[in-house]
Amino acid sequence: MTPPSIHPMSPDKVIDYFEHDADVGIVGRGATLEQAFENAARAMFAIITNIDAVVPKTVITVEFEETDPELALVIWLNHILGTARQHGMVFNHFQLRRTHNHWLGELHGEPWRDNLERGTEVKGATLTMLSVQSTKGIWEARCVVDV
Repeated sequence: MTPPSIHPMSPDKVIDYFEHDADVGIVGRGATLEQAFENAARAMFAIITNIDAVVPKTVITVEFEETDPELALVIWLNHILGTARQHGMVFNHFQLRRTHNHWLGELHGEPWRDNLERGTEVKGATLTMLSVQSTKGIWEARCVVDV
């Protein structure tokens, strides 16, 4: 599987990528902070597999506490990766809710199967080029993932 192409950023895309030396920069955008995080998770899993081929038949819940939105992004992404490894799953749909410092997410996906295309392994989300901000009503969450 060819990793998602890296190209000049487009503010209209809900998932996007940016150049980084040996790793991959991911971007998620949305009308809310939570939607931006959900789309960052989609961007990360689009590196791992063709997320359009994943059947979202299993739902796993994850939760964590964090006050800082930037650190919450890294925790969210690493929590998802850990859950995927623990259960041998791949995910393609994400829902996240936040109440103050409490984050509750739903991961929709299925166990890896032979005919799912395997892309590039993502080892983890990093603090490199970490940014979470809102501009003109659009939230953008970005970081570099270690591949």
